[in-house]
Amino acid sequence: MKPNHLLYLLAGIKLILPFFLQDPVWGPHRDEFLYLAEARHMAWGYMEAPPLLSVFAWLTNGLGGAMWAIKLWPSLTGAGTFLLVGRMTLHLGGRWFALVLAWLPFVTGAWLRMHFLFQPNFLDIFFWTVMAYGLTRFAQAGKPLHLYLAGIGLGLGLLAKYTMAFYATGLLAGLLLTWDKKILANRHFYFALLLGLVLFLPNFLWEARHGFPIVYHMKTLQDNQLQYVSAGSFLSDQLLYNVATLFVWVTGLVWTARTRQYRFLAWAFVVTLALLVVGHGKSYYSQGAYPLLFAFGAVRLEAWANKWWRIGMLAFSLFIGIRLVPLLLPFKAPATLAEYYVHHPLARKVGLLRWEDQRDHPLPQDFADMLSWEEMTQKVAKAYACLDSTEKAHTLLFCDNYGEAGAVNYYGPKYHLPPAYSANASFLYWMPRDIDRFDVLLLVTDDRKEMQHPFIREFQSVRLVDSIANPYALENGSLILLLKGPSDAFRKAFKEKIDRERLRTTAQGTVQTLKPNALEKGGTMH
Repeated sequence: MKPNHLLYLLAGIKLILPFFLQDPVWGPHRDEFLYLAEARHMAWGYMEAPPLLSVFAWLTNGLGGAMWAIKLWPSLTGAGTFLLVGRMTLHLGGRWFALVLAWLPFVTGAWLRMHFLFQPNFLDIFFWTVMAYGLTRFAQAGKPLHLYLAGIGLGLGLLAKYTMAFYATGLLAGLLLTWDKKILANRHFYFALLLGLVLFLPNFLWEARHGFPIVYHMKTLQDNQLQYVSAGSFLSDQLLYNVATLFVWVTGLVWTARTRQYRFLAWAFVVTLALLVVGHGKSYYSQGAYPLLFAFGAVRLEAWANKWWRIGMLAFSLFIGIRLVPLLLPFKAPATLAEYYVHHPLARKVGLLRWEDQRDHPLPQDFADMLSWEEMTQKVAKAYACLDSTEKAHTLLFCDNYGEAGAVNYYGPKYHLPPAYSANASFLYWMPRDIDRFDVLLLVTDDRKEMQHPFIREFQSVRLVDSIANPYALENGSLILLLKGPSDAFRKAFKEKIDRERLRTTAQGTVQTLKPNALEKGGTMH
């Protein structure tokens, strides 16, 4: 088989493989509901992310919003990332074995999950690769077109996820540290850089107009999650994520470090990881710095290895990769998978079962975030059906967090539900100004003690309709409450709280973005 044909065959396998590995019982992830909701409110920015992913969410909604459509884009982009790596492998003189080695990280490591979750990470990895690919191809061929490709990668990458700035800084540092005159002295490099910034400009202006809400989002993320990321865990995860092909990217890193023409890539890798360590970035933020190292390492290993070494490398990668699949994708039903982890404690040993609360649970948090959403919507619909037509016309369906609101809006049309609102994440921007004009509050809350809070007494009647009872779901214990007859004091306090939250995204303070309770839990409602 010709190398070009093998390249596209491997890309096709990468594209379809995750669809065969995930059990169909699992639903969309909490974050996927948020991004699908953003596509119904298209803008140049959102509280938690730049706008590019919403374009793919808009296409997904246009295709009906089915699971296959949600998963299509990360899988397709994963295949596209490999195509760039494969093309670089061929440009470096690699043949079929090098292509296979460069492909193995895409199907035996953490990218199985990152290329199957509809989150900004798959775009982030792709555009990091585009930027590095463009610079590397210019170093090889000297064509200005490749510099503009890198510039487009920078601009679209910033529109996908702001972590692009880390790798862009790393690449620039690499070029300066190696004093690469071929690139730095070329006027097209600066025109390409300007092109990238122009592409990013609309989002920057949106952020400025809204008071840079990403700053407050990152502050909350730092306070609630990133502070727990230590340098040791970050670096150990770098080994773990691509452990099945460790020898490939390490070889690529060493080769680029020892080769003047490509040394800027090695420096970019080191500087990027150092910036993320200092900034307490999550360990998977760095994954876009690896793809071209796979190409370089694969070509070098192909040239060096004899038949037996080749067999050994393939066998090692496949053996480790197969053992990692149950940790990366939910390949069985929840109860069966939880039982699997009990008898195969690797997941616990590597910290995969540790959630944001720093405690171990039966399933990884990403998997727990894929459960009970339709069940929740069904129970909300049951509560809504209890109301007469007049009550329905004056009902506010309100959810504590973006996952609940996104899920109810995703499944809601099937159960004839009105729009769900929330003061969490970008849902805060989409709430109507007359939000206080309701007679019935249908509340979905993840606070099991909701009924004990003082604001409950501000309603004439309160009924606990149902709750989520799934021990494997992150929303286990969430309540569905039906509250009728709010007092004027509650209406006023509720509206003031919404206005205050809107203000906090553009003024001093930190917006609550990580599943806060949107209603006050103290005595402030009185």
